[in-house]
Amino acid sequence: NKRRGLDFDAEDEGLLQILTSLAAAAVESARLYEELRDSHVETIQRLARTAEYRDAKDTAAHLRSIGRYSRIIARGFGLPDGEVESIECASPLHDIGKVGIRDAVLLKTGPLTAAETSEMRRHTSFGWEILSEAKSPLLRLAAEIALAHHERFDGRGYPRGLKGGKIPLAARIVAVADVFDALTVERAYKRAWSFEESARYIFKERGRQFDPKVVAAFRRALGPLRQAWKERGPRAAPGPR
Repeated sequence: NKRRGLDFDAEDEGLLQILTSLAAAAVESARLYEELRDSHVETIQRLARTAEYRDAKDTAAHLRSIGRYSRIIARGFGLPDGEVESIECASPLHDIGKVGIRDAVLLKTGPLTAAETSEMRRHTSFGWEILSEAKSPLLRLAAEIALAHHERFDGRGYPRGLKGGKIPLAARIVAVADVFDALTVERAYKRAWSFEESARYIFKERGRQFDPKVVAAFRRALGPLRQAWKERGPRAAPGPR
């Protein structure tokens, strides 16, 4: 209670009251921001489950793994914590546009015709249309991911045929996470691949389907990815694509 050997005076007390009021306001603002972000994350998770329930029997495990794999790869890429968290939160909405695909196409277990393939690919554009005008930065990021996660690094993807760095980084990261998870799970039309087989496919597609820098981040993160893969849950999930 001393300041340079002197007692605090009324001016000091007033300054301290101002500082404590500012600190309290900052803490309250941080709390409200955290609550708002949690609300946005919950909205994203529920929207994602709406789309995935139409498409697969291991919905919850798929959504968790996409977010977890995306976070691990983004961290391996060296992104700041805030960006890593945002990608993890937004990535489960990558297939939200599937709500606009007819059941006859979405739930078909056999090969798709050319016309059905064209319709299925529209889920990327539908996702963009659903999310792109949102005010939430997380939902706008999810819109970018939904639109571009099927683009290929070599420019042969869809819907816009973007190439290289023109594809948003978050979408390049989620593309690897999405394919990796799809490979490791059994479907009606394929067996579940092992961790090693799936990882080799990601490495093989470096510079073609996937961004080489993202593949390098994937390689650096093999340890955490393997742990996440082990904890993922059931591998057998027969159902539509």
